[in-house]
Amino acid sequence: MPSKRWKTFLNFIMLWKVSTVLYGSGHLDKLRSMVASVSAYSHVVIISFHIQNVIVTWLDEKYWPLMPPLPSYGYGREHPGPRYGSLIHGQHLKDVVITGHNGTINGQGQTWWKKYRQKLLNHTRGPLVQIMWSSDILISNITLRDSPFWTLHPYDCENVTIKNLTILAPVFQAPNTDGIDPDSCKDMVIEDCYISVGDDGVAIKSGWDQYGITYGKPSKNILIRNLIVRSNVSAGISIGSEMSGGVSNVTIENIHIWNSRRAVRIKTAAGRGGYVRDITYRNLTFDTVRVGIVIKTDYNEHPDGGFDPKAFPVLENISYTSIHGEAVRVPVRIQGSAEIPVRNVTFWDMSVGITNKKKHIFQCAFVEGRVIGTIFPAPCDNLDLYDEQGNLVRPSTSQNSSDIDYDI
Repeated sequence: MPSKRWKTFLNFIMLWKVSTVLYGSGHLDKLRSMVASVSAYSHVVIISFHIQNVIVTWLDEKYWPLMPPLPSYGYGREHPGPRYGSLIHGQHLKDVVITGHNGTINGQGQTWWKKYRQKLLNHTRGPLVQIMWSSDILISNITLRDSPFWTLHPYDCENVTIKNLTILAPVFQAPNTDGIDPDSCKDMVIEDCYISVGDDGVAIKSGWDQYGITYGKPSKNILIRNLIVRSNVSAGISIGSEMSGGVSNVTIENIHIWNSRRAVRIKTAAGRGGYVRDITYRNLTFDTVRVGIVIKTDYNEHPDGGFDPKAFPVLENISYTSIHGEAVRVPVRIQGSAEIPVRNVTFWDMSVGITNKKKHIFQCAFVEGRVIGTIFPAPCDNLDLYDEQGNLVRPSTSQNSSDIDYDI
């Protein structure tokens, strides 16, 4: 008699719908893609789902299941109504292990990207791997490539470890292929990954406008470390813009971001509500980046007209320590507003080699905070300047002054 765990594993595998597994010998085996039936199992134990070679997805969207919108989004993200499922999908699970010997899960996203650009899809594209409402998850030692949409999407999960992943997509013409998107997750570690994709390398989320406010599940207690990230069209690591449930207690450290449009970014807007607070960036290296540090408060994209334009997010307690790099066009662009000021920002130990010699390369608007010690380039006048011993050297001249220049 098979053990209970082995039966569970077999059930998990038997929920696959028309994908193809390519083994090293060239043998093709038809399986069924992991879809909604997994949700029938509560507290499922999956011993170890090993991927040694290549899993290739089915291309025709008519074979893909449809799922309801995420409750914290209220919308399929690209279209109203349902969204396509994922190649690997699980929900209401416990003790999930997806691992391998750097085997590959290939989403064959080229077909999806082309249909998206040609407006031939009626529903939102699905992530390559999506785990929802689950706990005690380990995803490690695999390659994820060419996702139709977001690559790895843990949603409302806790106690998640993601490590030793390679995540790949073309850096151009691969829309919305974020690498890892923790969404309303808590107690998570992301470490030792290489990510080169066509959108944000990592994007921490927690719901969209009124739907995220109502759902009310923040992303919190997240550690991201030891990553190499490339994002030519977006940012290496982002928070938002869907952050209406709140984001807090995040540490991002030992990160190398190269050949990217932006390095680290917080993006939000009026209507989001929520908060981004207690965020620590430490030991970051930028190499050939257009804008190094970005906080943007007018990312005005909404699911529908039902959002509250007076739901202003709170941005506070954000620190940047040991920030270094070369070939950076604009090291800092923090764009608060009268309604959404950015409070208690700290810079300490920063030296970034710049490619632009214009004056306003450390750009601030509606920012309050401090600089400790000497940093390069010189900070904006919005920030108090302290020496290494904590003595005030120069107070800010105007926390509301604006030096934002998008022409640089």
